[in-house]
Amino acid sequence: MNETVKAYFDAFNRGDTPGMLACLSDDVRHHVNEGQVRVGKELFRSFCDHMSRCYREELTDMVIFDAEGGTRAAAEFVVNGSYLATDEGLPEAKGQTYVLPAGSFFTLKDGLITRVVTYYNLADWVKQVSA
Repeated sequence: MNETVKAYFDAFNRGDTPGMLACLSDDVRHHVNEGQVRVGKELFRSFCDHMSRCYREELTDMVIFDAEGGTRAAAEFVVNGSYLATDEGLPEAKGQTYVLPAGSFFTLKDGLITRVVTYYNLADWVKQVSA
């Protein structure tokens, strides 16, 4: 298992944005689900701040896959969340909970994450919080 990716997810589950940032290269490319690519730690921090304001999430059932040579990794997990504050363009937040399968893909160099890509089914999430 890739220790950097494990540390990244451990920090996520603690709500520890500085811990997540410590796992990233300065020029990290963050591919946001249904969004634009954000480049650099500052944009990643801004994304985390926004997400923390709108959502509280814990990742469970984590399986991390490591490609030979340690330069690529992937993870499959379940997002267990609460929708805390309305996110622009999405349904109104009323404290709804959701359970959503998701996955992330990583590129690594010199022990740091240089690319993060996360995927989940947005339509499934919208259906859950709209019920």
